[in-house]
Amino acid sequence: MVSRVVASRSKDSAAWKSPVAGTVLGVVCLCHLVCVSSSHGAQTGSQSAGAWGIGAPIATYWAGPALTDGVARQMVEGGFNLVWCRSEEELDTAQRHGLRAMLMNGLFSPASLEDPSRREQLDALVSRVSRHPALYAYYIIDEPSASQFTGLGELVGYLRQRDPAHLAYINLFPTYANNQQLGTEGDVVTAYREHLRRYVEQVKPALISYDHYQFRLKGDGDQYFLNLAMIRRAAQDAGVPFLNIVQACTWAPEAMRVPNPDELRYLVYTTLAYGAQGISYYVYAHPNHHGSLVSLDGTPGPLFHAVKSYNPEFVAIAGELQRLRSLGVYHTAMREPGCEPLPPDAAFRLDDAASSAGPRGWLLGCFGAHDETTHVVVVNLDYAAEGKAMLRGPAQLDVFDAATAQWHSTEKAVIQLTLPPGGGILARVMK
Repeated sequence: MVSRVVASRSKDSAAWKSPVAGTVLGVVCLCHLVCVSSSHGAQTGSQSAGAWGIGAPIATYWAGPALTDGVARQMVEGGFNLVWCRSEEELDTAQRHGLRAMLMNGLFSPASLEDPSRREQLDALVSRVSRHPALYAYYIIDEPSASQFTGLGELVGYLRQRDPAHLAYINLFPTYANNQQLGTEGDVVTAYREHLRRYVEQVKPALISYDHYQFRLKGDGDQYFLNLAMIRRAAQDAGVPFLNIVQACTWAPEAMRVPNPDELRYLVYTTLAYGAQGISYYVYAHPNHHGSLVSLDGTPGPLFHAVKSYNPEFVAIAGELQRLRSLGVYHTAMREPGCEPLPPDAAFRLDDAASSAGPRGWLLGCFGAHDETTHVVVVNLDYAAEGKAMLRGPAQLDVFDAATAQWHSTEKAVIQLTLPPGGGILARVMK
């Protein structure tokens, strides 16, 4: 059995009681794992009929302040499109600013189904808020053990029956959670694969969300890409999108470091290359965490200014490729667990002789409508230095400008890439 240690951090309800009131052309693509019907119109998330669909790709956060008008304006400025609401009144605030809302309430618990009085209150709450134009999701629980999946599955099914148009949101443990936390046995891969299998089978989620924090005080964890790969596979097999919560602070300064803007770009774009449909940052603001997006008095920090460009690009590119499939994710140099080498017959390749990437190399995410790769995401995995490479495609290539949401023809099958630290670019076979 492999020993796994989870660095101490808290995402309990106290996090929600905080008293707080440069665009990159070469950006990695975000692509849905399966074909999903969605609307890219209004940012508000309520759907009047039918099953929940992700709509615009998710840009959100964990641990934020109460949603006042001032905070909502800051969320819009930061490119966020899903906010957390602790009351029905905050749904109105979200609506005023064109934001989608995830509602928190203690009634969203399996215990509510066991008590007739609580069930009646839950039914009344859902009946009221399900018609609210800003409602997008119900927050259920963070990091449950597999022993809780049966009850959570009953609750998710109950909510889906009464309100199929809105998401029941649950967030899962990372790979480095131990067997007791996961509620499964075995080494890292065996225990986590079983955790995911049971979750999908028993809960039947509409979206898979998880968190993984890799930036230690000295060096990085070695399971980041393993976790991405396993979540990608589970989501693809289940036919649902996935969301990654990435590190944007430190909660243990003696063990974990605050990522800088280039490292955060690396987290965002590698998440996109693996096919995620959502990004979330841990944390927005919290009294026991340092280096977060925003300070407790509401002052934006360096990471907030970074996500002001990352979030809109994420959403623009994700929307562009949402109806494609993630066909493969390949590494040119890294051989950590979960990293697959680029196959010899890959449709897109990098000219090694013209590459200036560091020892971490490059990441290529391949996408297509069916089984033919037509789009590629290339990521510079060196988050400390600019990278250059020649990308070779099967035909003339178009490149996507995420800042303007426009494709540009290069009229070439081989193009020069110059990517910032941790940055990426989306290209496709010319139409």
